[in-house]
Amino acid sequence: MTHSTRKTIAILLKISGILWVIWGLVHAFAGVMTISGDTATATAGIADAVDPASLDMDYPDAVGAIINQHGFNLLWAGVVTIIGGIFIWRKSVAAIFITALVGGLLDLGYFIFIDLGGYNNFVPGTVMTIISATAIALSFYAYFQNK
Repeated sequence: MTHSTRKTIAILLKISGILWVIWGLVHAFAGVMTISGDTATATAGIADAVDPASLDMDYPDAVGAIINQHGFNLLWAGVVTIIGGIFIWRKSVAAIFITALVGGLLDLGYFIFIDLGGYNNFVPGTVMTIISATAIALSFYAYFQNK
C-alpha cells in the first residue's frame, strides 16, 4: 500500500469519526430532551413536521413510558457513536463496524417510520440520516481499501 493510499484512508476515517461524533452529540441531546420533556412536547420534537397542536393531548402513562424508552435509546446510541467516532479516528476496525451497526440501524428505523412517513423536517432529521450514511460509506470504503 502506498503512502498516498494510507494517508487517504486516515483522512476518510477522521472524517467518518467527526461525522459520528456530530451524529452522536445530536442524538444524545435529543435523548435527554425527549426524556426530560412531557410526552406531548417530546412527541412534537420527534415528529417535527406535524402540527404540534395536533399532538397536544393527555397521553396514557404507558405512551409516556414508550417515548421515554425511545429517548433513552437515543441517548445511549448517541454516547456509543461518540465513543465509536473517537475510536474510528484512531483507526479501530471494531469501532467502524460497531458504530455503523448502532447508528446505522437506529437511523434505518427512523428513515423507515419517520422520514418515509413524512413526519419530520429535513433539518435535523434527514440531515442526520445523511450524516450517518456518509460516515458508514467513508469508513467502509477506507476499511476495504486497506484490505
